[in-house]
Amino acid sequence: MAPKQRVYQVWKGSNKFICGGRLIFGPDARSLLVTLLLILVPVIIFCVFVARHLRHQFSSYDSGYAILVVAILFTFLVLMLLFLTSSRDPGIIPRNSHPPEEEFRYESVDGGGGRQTPSLQFPRTKDVVVNGHTIRVKYCETCMLYRPPRCSHCSICNNCVERFDHHCPWVGQCIGLRNYRFFFLFVSSATLLCIYVFSISAYYIKVRVDNYDGTVWKAMKESPASVILMAYCFISLWFVGGLTGFHLYLIGTNQTTYENFRYRADSRNNVFNRGCLGNFLEVFCTKVKPSRNNFRAFVQEEVRRPPVPVIPREREMDDLDGDRRPKVEDDLDIGEDLLKISQRRNIEELDEDIRSRGSNGPPHNTAEPDSILSLDHRAPTIPSDARHSSWEKNESLEIAQQVLTDSNVTESRSYLTTSGNVPTKAGRSL
Repeated sequence: MAPKQRVYQVWKGSNKFICGGRLIFGPDARSLLVTLLLILVPVIIFCVFVARHLRHQFSSYDSGYAILVVAILFTFLVLMLLFLTSSRDPGIIPRNSHPPEEEFRYESVDGGGGRQTPSLQFPRTKDVVVNGHTIRVKYCETCMLYRPPRCSHCSICNNCVERFDHHCPWVGQCIGLRNYRFFFLFVSSATLLCIYVFSISAYYIKVRVDNYDGTVWKAMKESPASVILMAYCFISLWFVGGLTGFHLYLIGTNQTTYENFRYRADSRNNVFNRGCLGNFLEVFCTKVKPSRNNFRAFVQEEVRRPPVPVIPREREMDDLDGDRRPKVEDDLDIGEDLLKISQRRNIEELDEDIRSRGSNGPPHNTAEPDSILSLDHRAPTIPSDARHSSWEKNESLEIAQQVLTDSNVTESRSYLTTSGNVPTKAGRSL
């Protein structure tokens, strides 16, 4: 017996899992190494070439150690927020194993040659009410579900994510409902760290100018690490600082990056806006929802649902009439002949064959003016326990009468249908 697999081992998304499914990352998780280097390398340079020289530069002899301690603690905070952002479920909605049955809709599709084929259709959109306003949600064919409001399918992770903001390559993860708070705190903390390193590096150059009675240029030449750190932090501030300001605006207006870029030209009313204060409280003061996925759970075999019983149209008509029609003894031969007749395209041959069959067979019953094939222009479903359908003599002759009196004769073809789990054969209307 094969061992049971866990959910993360058969996950259909593009995510990567470590620690037995306890940590989930995006498919581009390797970019985290670049982000770690961009954070750790400048901080190490700062601690070795700047903060170490400022340990005894204050009135209190050892107060300079605080600069070093703050830099280390600040870096640890940034790395922890980066880890919380990139290694947790951003709000993935579990995909369905089959489409929602309550939305089934059957429509006839033109299959060519005048044939109408029944096709299973789904509404592409559905209206839901949010805060008293009606908004339209879309159906995701990949996840086979209707996306909740503010949900979108990430093409990189191949998942539908609640309150999808964007996919950030620097953290290697989607930003959604469950990690947006940590993402913003990571970006804002990185901004403050850049400001801190820039300020202390500039202060160190000033200290060297004051202590050695030199010029700024000379102090910069004696401490190139300070100059490099200042230039690096200045450039970084344009990115992380600008990103922090942009997300402050998004939080204040209760928007996501995806909504802002896609709908800003539509000037539509934001039904999720709770006011500036309410929007900030929603992001920072509400409890983070638990994950909808248990990646370490064992995969449960889906119970197969019994097929829906389908009653043949002939049986339905018999039940409505109240009496069962007797079977003929040679129904097998009649069924073969009818199938041959239905495949002939020459009207003269069809007419001649029907006349010959009508002269040899018993007189047909003219009490039933409507033939079975003319009912809804479809043939009944025929079980496969017999080689052919159990056609009756009177029914076959009614078909002949209908063909002769009908001036519009169309091409007839036979095809296979399925009734429950039983393959059946039926013919198209003449």
